[in-house]
Amino acid sequence: MPIALITGASRGIGAAVARSLADSHTLLLGGRDADALGAVAAGLPDARPWPVELTDPAAVADAVAGIDRLDVLVHSAGMARVGPLTEAPAELWRRMYEVNVVAVAELTRLLLPALRAARGRVVLINSGAGRVANAGWGPYAASKFALRAYADILRDEEPDLRVTTVYPGRTATDMQKVVRADEGGAYEPHRYLRPESVAAAVHHAATAPDDAHLTEIVVRSRG
Repeated sequence: MPIALITGASRGIGAAVARSLADSHTLLLGGRDADALGAVAAGLPDARPWPVELTDPAAVADAVAGIDRLDVLVHSAGMARVGPLTEAPAELWRRMYEVNVVAVAELTRLLLPALRAARGRVVLINSGAGRVANAGWGPYAASKFALRAYADILRDEEPDLRVTTVYPGRTATDMQKVVRADEGGAYEPHRYLRPESVAAAVHHAATAPDDAHLTEIVVRSRG
């Protein structure tokens, strides 16, 4: 079966993507929490944990050793914080870019030989904040705009790969709980997308026919 590596696979959108691809792919489940990854893997037919700290370049280089072919790479790991732009310290900016952009770029760079060998697909989970920047979302939106640019350039420089950016709206995940706490508002999952709905868009990109290249998918909640 084709092989898919999914980051952020221990929960939320990443775990939902793993479940959506489980019937058609061998899965490598990326994340920091080996126990949580193991729990997700245990419920799937052909999956194993791939624990690594994505912001540690040496650890990532060690982790990708031996992966010589990769059909799908899904970047679902990320972080979000909300607050006034003028109160965001340099450390928050650095951490946001390290997790949301630099880690993505480095993992993809290291896996390019394996992706090229499979003429593979790269799917990047972005955000509505990566298309329209609003007050309170400064460092996060900036990192997601950077991720959007990264995807566009990767698509242009690697024509044998198919690169898809998925822009979900608010999704009922633990990350959204943090965001709503930062905003001082209630967490209302019934008004948000389900992780499985975002995963369906990722599945579509990962399994599209060979003549189709889905470059951008925007998903919004009807709530």
